[in-house]
Amino acid sequence: MGDDVEVADPVPGEVDTIWTIPNLVTLIRLLLLPVFVWVLFGLPSRQAAAWMLGILGATDWVDGYLARRLGQTSEFGKKFDPTVDRLWFVVAIVAIVVNDSIPLWFAAAVLVREIAVGVAVVIATLVFGMERFDVTWLGKTATFLLMFSIPGFLMANSSAPFPGFWEFAAWAFGIPGLILSYYTAFAYIPKIRDGIRAGHQA
Repeated sequence: MGDDVEVADPVPGEVDTIWTIPNLVTLIRLLLLPVFVWVLFGLPSRQAAAWMLGILGATDWVDGYLARRLGQTSEFGKKFDPTVDRLWFVVAIVAIVVNDSIPLWFAAAVLVREIAVGVAVVIATLVFGMERFDVTWLGKTATFLLMFSIPGFLMANSSAPFPGFWEFAAWAFGIPGLILSYYTAFAYIPKIRDGIRAGHQA
């Protein structure tokens, strides 16, 4: 997710290839997206889809950790990973809306934020030459909260035991995550301006 960020400087020792283990992990996560849709609508199983989505959210940090641990950070990976994250987010929410397993207003609020930030970053980068931004812990925290909230709504509407608990957990993660995501989105505005200025200077 695009968030409260700082302009990234070139990283010494950054690998100049897309063929890295972290990028492979990200690719696997991307390939699991149609599997998630099939589990939700093809089996169909809301509970299995919720567990799948929750596990993918919980392991979202793995590719970034491997990149740092193995010394395999790359410019491609820094763009590929958040792009896959956003794609997962948007497709999963739309699928769950179609499945009628999440409050429409909540899903709409998350989608509007994600699409608005995504479009702003693309335009600023391709049209105005903005330098890339790195996601900070605030953005990662918002993503973490929402990635656990959304499967919680699925669980609450599935055959899983204790539906009340899952609904409570979904709101407990979802409301703070939504507020934080919009806070970081507005904090993006001056960062985009600074990124465009830095791109022009470069």
